[in-house]
Amino acid sequence: MWGAAALEEEEEEEEQPLLGPGPAAGAVGCAGGRLYRRRWLILAVFSLLGFVQGMLWNAWGPIQNSARQALGFSTLDITLLVMWGPIGFLPCFLFMWLMDKKGLRLTVILAALLMMIGALLRAIPINNQTIKRWLIHAGQLLNGLAGPAVVNAPPFLSTTWFPPDQRATATAIASLLNYFGGACAFLVGPLVVPAPNDTTPLLTASNQYIDSIKDRIQALLYAEFGVTALLLAVVVAYFPSQPPLPPSIAAASQRLNYRSSICRLLGNFRFLMIVLAFAVPLGIFAGWSGVLDLILTPLKVDAGWIGFWSVIGGCVVGIVIARFADFFRGMLKLILLLLFSGATLSSAWFALTCFNSVTHLPLTPASLYTSCILIGVFIISSVPFFFELFVETVYPVPEGITCGFVTFLSNVFMGLLLMFLAFYHTDVSWLNWCLTASSLFSLLLILLFKESYDRLYLDVLVSV
Repeated sequence: MWGAAALEEEEEEEEQPLLGPGPAAGAVGCAGGRLYRRRWLILAVFSLLGFVQGMLWNAWGPIQNSARQALGFSTLDITLLVMWGPIGFLPCFLFMWLMDKKGLRLTVILAALLMMIGALLRAIPINNQTIKRWLIHAGQLLNGLAGPAVVNAPPFLSTTWFPPDQRATATAIASLLNYFGGACAFLVGPLVVPAPNDTTPLLTASNQYIDSIKDRIQALLYAEFGVTALLLAVVVAYFPSQPPLPPSIAAASQRLNYRSSICRLLGNFRFLMIVLAFAVPLGIFAGWSGVLDLILTPLKVDAGWIGFWSVIGGCVVGIVIARFADFFRGMLKLILLLLFSGATLSSAWFALTCFNSVTHLPLTPASLYTSCILIGVFIISSVPFFFELFVETVYPVPEGITCGFVTFLSNVFMGLLLMFLAFYHTDVSWLNWCLTASSLFSLLLILLFKESYDRLYLDVLVSV
């Protein structure tokens, strides 16, 4: 709990009294609330952790051809390496409990430790390809197990360290940097590991050539292990669970316990409605992105760069809009309506363009690139605003439990869809229409959703 020891903080701390003359009901030490400049350091460290976790999760897709030739990876191996991410969310409720009971520091240290051990297992130099593949799969699973903490904690971190007029921005940065890391894997992997010569079959490739690719892959794995080890050291050295004094009344207020929180979530129809609006399009978008190469290869368009620019655009747009949302609070529903209107229109544009035998729309690389990138920008940038709306809707349920419940459901949906696509991928054009339908479905749910801002009400109105 925040205590009187906070009054001994350094003079350079940026003091900002809370709104109101004294603590509201359930608040602790509100009258002496402060903002600490170190909150940006905490956000930077956590965001970097999310960035690296996302990059490790997507490490093998961009270099899959090199891994096939040098390490003997099969299509099943590549699919499983991606699947370990959603599978890692199965113990999500354990991380929710840990975050609620033990706080942010222990949860983040555990996530960093899992990532470091996973990177270590992947980097163990061994010549036996079978054992090497098992170690890589084990490492990917451990990295996936760190996912619940990295994905669920941003709203909890923003409430704990940031005032109401910076919360959406902090949530956007912390959550979207994970996506940004996955996108940067498209640059880092091919930059370090050379792409194999497609004209050289595996059986006839020289041992020197294969050894060269192996060495590059091993160098990449060593570098990733070094980064995760450094991150773990930084988190252990300094990553407090909370500031000495809370930044807002909501940060210091009493929350529901774990069991009561789960019951509140399951019994809140409005919350379940907005959860569906999040989980359905995000899950289908993940499955659609996974097979985008199969959709676009016959059209001679590079799906990898489309995915990269979609994520980059989504991160930039999400952070910019989040800053706007902090200035004009209480507009989360409007923002989501605009984003999913764009997602519905751009996904319909892409589906109709691919169906040009009937629609006769121009099937050009420019139209395919533009529509695909816009889909990613609109859907990915919506993530932090959904998180903030979830928390506002069910407050005083703790942020970690709320977002953990949501991401668990969305990853289950995503995992089932990816599993289905792993065994049935002969014709995936129907996914274009599923993506359009899911975006429209989400748009309708958001339109019917009756928003409420209980946490914001506590911070802004009760304290007046």
